[in-house]
Amino acid sequence: MMRIETPWGPWEAAPLGEVVALMRGLAAPWWVAGGYAIELAVGRAYRDHADVDIALLRRDQRAVRRLLSGWDVHAAVVPGTLRPWALDEVLPEQAHDIWVREHPHGPWRFQLMLDEADGRDWIYRRDPRIRRPLAGLTVEEDGFHRLAPEVQLLYKSKGVRPKDATDFEMVLPLLSEERRRWLGAALELEHTAHPWRERLGS
Repeated sequence: MMRIETPWGPWEAAPLGEVVALMRGLAAPWWVAGGYAIELAVGRAYRDHADVDIALLRRDQRAVRRLLSGWDVHAAVVPGTLRPWALDEVLPEQAHDIWVREHPHGPWRFQLMLDEADGRDWIYRRDPRIRRPLAGLTVEEDGFHRLAPEVQLLYKSKGVRPKDATDFEMVLPLLSEERRRWLGAALELEHTAHPWRERLGS
């Protein structure tokens, strides 16, 4: 298990299966995001993961906070800072990154990401022109949902790190023409020029 030091304490990510088992207690929609969403799409493990990302809609934040009532939960309300998320608090719109651990002296175990929505549509928080029906945002597999690979790649397209480039290369051959077209159009809207667009055939 990778252990990473941060200014707010060490990260020691929980096994994905443990986080999925915990989240099954949430009645609201949720899905596996981040690098694991790509790895699940590929169908095999191919790199280490420093964290586990779980995403849900902002409008369901109270439900997930109640589910985690026995956990130590902090939110990045101001970039570069963390503060406790009170049980009955509704987080402000700028807060979308949440860190979770069993107790205040333990390592951080997984992250929650709050996504935006308008009715039945998901909205990309970095560029609200990019949206899609919630019904097509995730893929259900093995009894839980994961973020569609083209949407996860869109998140990874800003400031591409080596692990993001690896994820792109691993999942690219598996993307359908429809998924490639969607990602290419989204990259054009957000970035205009992006090296992945040529690889997608955009």
